[in-house]
Amino acid sequence: MQMVDVDGVRVPALGFGTWQMDGAACRDMVREAIALGYRHIDTARMYGNEAAVGEGIRTASVPRDEVFVTTKVWFDQLHYGDLKASAEASLKDLGLDAVDLLLIHWPNAEVPLSESLRAMEDLQREGKARHVGVSNFNTSLLREARQKNGADIVCNQVEYHPFLSQRPVLDYCRANDMFVTAYCPLAKGEAPSDPTLREIGAKHGKSAAQVTLRWLIQQPNVAAIPKAAKLEHAKANLDIFDFALDAEDLARIEGLPGDRRMIDPSWAPAWDAA
Repeated sequence: MQMVDVDGVRVPALGFGTWQMDGAACRDMVREAIALGYRHIDTARMYGNEAAVGEGIRTASVPRDEVFVTTKVWFDQLHYGDLKASAEASLKDLGLDAVDLLLIHWPNAEVPLSESLRAMEDLQREGKARHVGVSNFNTSLLREARQKNGADIVCNQVEYHPFLSQRPVLDYCRANDMFVTAYCPLAKGEAPSDPTLREIGAKHGKSAAQVTLRWLIQQPNVAAIPKAAKLEHAKANLDIFDFALDAEDLARIEGLPGDRRMIDPSWAPAWDAA
């Protein structure tokens, strides 16, 4: 498995996302994903599936320390005590002593960022989160976290796919020894049907979805966490390490419209201009 190696953090470049998965189906897919070779599992408190994810990890025939586990704290739980309690509840449901990466799921302008970061740092100091980071932060919030508060955040998980440029976030993270985890990497199913991506795929004997995932993990400091509810999709998503996109392919993908955001809730921050 290709790794993203940034500031002492080694995370598998391709992970397994679990949004909108639950119960036995979630447990079984997590277990099967690990059996296929996935070593990076992503969940969140808000998903309501941490117990199933944890059971899938425990029933897989792989040592715990070989699986990189990420979970996230929802934006209404960012006061110090609430955040710590949420993380403790996540660990209990996951059945783990610690997660590899704990993220603030969305920023909340009504809670001082310094308060949330203090709770994250204390959880890290207590050995309950090996690394800490954020999700859905713009560059202004990243600067506030790192430069104003001195937080040692290693990751910003954001929506990222061929139709949404994240250049400002990517540039900031690379300049500050952070990595970006791309969620919604297949653009809610739009990438697999895109004519340009399909043409590039035909050139390499791959699908448009595989081209998209290869494009993401071929970039420095980028990991991707596609969801797969079916075993065949999980297998196909993993089959991206035997080819590389060339300069012509990359130029064609860069030429796609970069302003199509799929996830934009009312509580989102002011996004960076592309």
